[in-house]
Amino acid sequence: MIFALACWGSRGDVEPCVAVGRELLRRGHEVHVAVPPDLVDFATAAGPATVPFGPETRAVLDAHRNFWTCFFRNPWRIRELTRSRRDVAQPILRCWREMSATLMTLADGADLLFTGVNFEDAAANVAEYYDIPLATLHYFPLRPNSQVLPFLPSPVGRSAVAAFWWLSWRGTKKAEDAQRRELGLPKATCPAPRRITERGSLEIQAYDEACFPGLAAEWAKWDGQRPFVGTLTLNLPTDADQEVAAWIAAGTPPIFFGFGSIPVESPTDTLAMISSACARLGERALVGAAGTDFGHLPRFEHVKVVGAINYAAIFPTCRALVHHGGSSTTPIGLRAGVPQLILYWDLVHAIYGAAVKRLQVGTARRFSTATEKTLVADLRKILAPPYRTRAREIATRITPPAESVAAAADLVEDFARQRRVG
Repeated sequence: MIFALACWGSRGDVEPCVAVGRELLRRGHEVHVAVPPDLVDFATAAGPATVPFGPETRAVLDAHRNFWTCFFRNPWRIRELTRSRRDVAQPILRCWREMSATLMTLADGADLLFTGVNFEDAAANVAEYYDIPLATLHYFPLRPNSQVLPFLPSPVGRSAVAAFWWLSWRGTKKAEDAQRRELGLPKATCPAPRRITERGSLEIQAYDEACFPGLAAEWAKWDGQRPFVGTLTLNLPTDADQEVAAWIAAGTPPIFFGFGSIPVESPTDTLAMISSACARLGERALVGAAGTDFGHLPRFEHVKVVGAINYAAIFPTCRALVHHGGSSTTPIGLRAGVPQLILYWDLVHAIYGAAVKRLQVGTARRFSTATEKTLVADLRKILAPPYRTRAREIATRITPPAESVAAAADLVEDFARQRRVG
């Protein structure tokens, strides 16, 4: 069979789709992938034929951070929020037509179109045009539900999630309407998520049911349309893994610090905060640079700064994890059985921060509110024995990576076959 996979976003958005693509390729299928230009090499290294798709992700990362910082700190500043949100959306809106054209080429002749959270509305329109099945991949509970905002009454929580996506649709409606006109499709009268569900698309939940207790029961009415498979990762080794493992083995287990693809506003202040907090606690720190440039900053004897590392291999050897709450990083930490402190940037990260607190395997706060004092207090909290014990217990309920990828590939294959037979 022929599978077309299109996913736009940071590495955390793209890696789950690429992991499924690699598995489908291994099973003998023809696989074509589209990802942001700055992640083409990453996706190609995993095996599938890959083409560039939309703007580079680094073009929106600073704007993304600024929007969510304002959202959590000053939500009443509507004008500033609107301006920041526009800065995030504009690169995508400018490239909508070009991205749609790439999708059309990619999906022509395909048995199934597979997409991620970002730009799934445009992918749904292309699948509708070709009358082929659509599979979407969600790395957090994307559809309306009452579990991601547990501090609200259930009906209010569901309504809040629905309202968020309705507002998002209003922001992209003009571009989507233009795409549908070009494809000869009728004008959409409701948000894409609702249309995707009503069309009977496969909505793979790429996280574990254990992260959001009660969600499976709430979504049971969809009769298998939203299956849980666990987090999808490639677990790729890196050139730094051996050196990092040797450094860890030479001393006490470190605390890992990493903040994902979004660069921190002040690398100097962040590294100084980490160094001072760990010195006060008598701990070593392993700092994963990822999207932040720590290259020209002072070095400390108890702090090691590295680039890309294999989280699955390194996390189990750490005392604790401090990170942004990424949809891949958090579950890899859960698999490792290590307590976590999430310093979140955006809504998805905050959702995973709330999940970690609810599971009692760590705690969370906004990155912009973190100080040396709060960092010391939070680390002392999660390094206590009850958190370590609970983290090891939860680890037994997290799906192993190979099983997650195999389950997702099975679902996609079966869904495509059902349509071909039908």
